Amino acid sequence: MSERTKVAFQGVHGAYSEDAIHRYFNDGQETIPCAEFVDLFHAVDKGLASHGVLPVENSIEGSVTVANDLLLESDLTVVGEVLVWVRHCLIGHPRSSLNDIRRVYSHPQALGQCSKFLSKHPEWEKIPSFDTAGSVRMIAERGLADEAAIASERAAKFYGMKVMKEDVQNYHRNVTRFFVLEKNPPTNLPGDKTSLAFTTKNVPGALYKCIGAFAEHGVNITKLESRPRRERTWEYVFYVDIDGHISDAKVKEALIDLMRKASFVKIFGSYMKAAPLEGLDGL
Repeated sequence: MSERTKVAFQGVHGAYSEDAIHRYFNDGQETIPCAEFVDLFHAVDKGLASHGVLPVENSIEGSVTVANDLLLESDLTVVGEVLVWVRHCLIGHPRSSLNDIRRVYSHPQALGQCSKFLSKHPEWEKIPSFDTAGSVRMIAERGLADEAAIASERAAKFYGMKVMKEDVQNYHRNVTRFFVLEKNPPTNLPGDKTSLAFTTKNVPGALYKCIGAFAEHGVNITKLESRPRRERTWEYVFYVDIDGHISDAKVKEALIDLMRKASFVKIFGSYMKAAPLEGLDGL
C-alpha cells in the first residue's frame, strides 16, 4: 500500500483497531481516529480516508451489533478481513508498581474479559471507561501514580506508559475479526470469501428455502446469524458468510436463486480470507 493510504478506525491511537490496520496494511499508512463507528463510515464515504477498519466479531463476545447495522445501511464495500489477538495488559505509569494501584479503568467489555485477574485485587476500584486505549491516554494525561488501565501493548507504547502485567484476559483464545472497507473499489479484486445479508418473506419455510439456495448450488456457509432489523419490529436480518467469490459460477447461481426466494439481499463484498494467526490452532 502507498504511504499516502489513509485508514479510519473507531477509537484513539493505540486501539486494537490500529493493530488490525498495521497487520493488514503492513505499516506505512496514516491512521485516522474516529469517535464513533458512524464517523468511520463517514470518513471513508466522504473521501477523508481511503479505507476503514471495522471490528465485526469477537471470539468471546460475539458480533459487534452496531457495526453490522451500519454495514446494512452503508454503500461501502468489504474488500478484506483481518484477525487480531486481543491480549489485554495492565498498564500504569513508568514510576508505579502494583502496590501503588488503587483504580483501574477500561471499556466495560475489557474489564469483564479480565475479571479473573481483577478479582485477585479486591482493593482496586474497577471503573468503566469509553475505550481501552482511551483509558491509557486518560491516565497518562492525569499523571496519577495510583491509576492504571487495561488495554493493548500498542497503547502503552504510544502514550509512554508501562506494561505492568501482560495477558491478563480470562481466555487466551480471544480474537477479534475486522472488515476492511472501501468506497467504489476495483471490480476485479481477488477473493475466496463473500459476506452478505438477506431478509425472508413472511411465509412458512422461507428461511429454509433461502438457506437451501446455497446447498443446492454447492456453496458452503461458514457463518449464519440473525439480527433484529432497525425500525421494523419483529423483522430479522440474516448475516451470512460463504466460501467463494461473487464471480464464481456456483456462487453467482446461488445468489441469483437467493434473490428469487428472499425479500431483500445485500452483498457486502468478496475478499480474501484473513491470514491465520500464529498459534491459534494450537491453543
